[in-house]
Amino acid sequence: MYEAEERQWWYAGMRSIAFSLMGPSLARLGAGLRLLDAGCGTGHNLVRLAAYGRAAGVDLSPEALSFCRRRGVAAVRGNLLALPFPDATFAAVTSFDVLYHRWVTDDRAAVRELVRVLRPGGLLFVRVPALRMLWGAHDEAVHSRHRYTRPELVALFESQGLEVLRASYCNTLLFPLLAVRRLLDRLTGRHGSDVQFLPAPLEALFRRLLEIEARLVRRVSLPIGASVVVLGRKHG
Repeated sequence: MYEAEERQWWYAGMRSIAFSLMGPSLARLGAGLRLLDAGCGTGHNLVRLAAYGRAAGVDLSPEALSFCRRRGVAAVRGNLLALPFPDATFAAVTSFDVLYHRWVTDDRAAVRELVRVLRPGGLLFVRVPALRMLWGAHDEAVHSRHRYTRPELVALFESQGLEVLRASYCNTLLFPLLAVRRLLDRLTGRHGSDVQFLPAPLEALFRRLLEIEARLVRRVSLPIGASVVVLGRKHG
């Protein structure tokens, strides 16, 4: 993950989508923000978040935190269900592909905890894998618990009192290819994660398609995709 996060097509392309969707709202909050990436992994999203203020990460894995130190970003150990921060600490909180993990045993409690550390008027951005029909070898390899629909994730936000600003599927243009890949996984019994580098022409093509989506989601919510994202705001 540390090697792939900066430039592999999925990581780079999905990051473009995320920041295209939430960037304007972050910019409107002003300068010098305090930001948290909950479940920060090896930390490259913190590099991008630092453009908006002081970004910190939290992750359960000591190994992930060692990679954050190597990357030169600030992160501490902690659980999404009990974050080591006071109430109303952050202007914005992000969580990229974390809520779906098996160790997040209560996603509603996890979102409640993310909201707790968010200041009134602050932003919460969450991305998770979408649609049970896409369940495959990758989900088993990365210890998935659930793949969400857009209405499910919206309802999760609203259950914790958040105002939903945007909700969209993404990784839409490649959806037919991914659906075929998952079908083949089931037919062949393939095991293992999808996180790997592809031949250079495919890397460039797939990343370009996600960059096209990044421009689209500024204006419209996409109707289907392999991931779902929601941007919400805490009242007050």
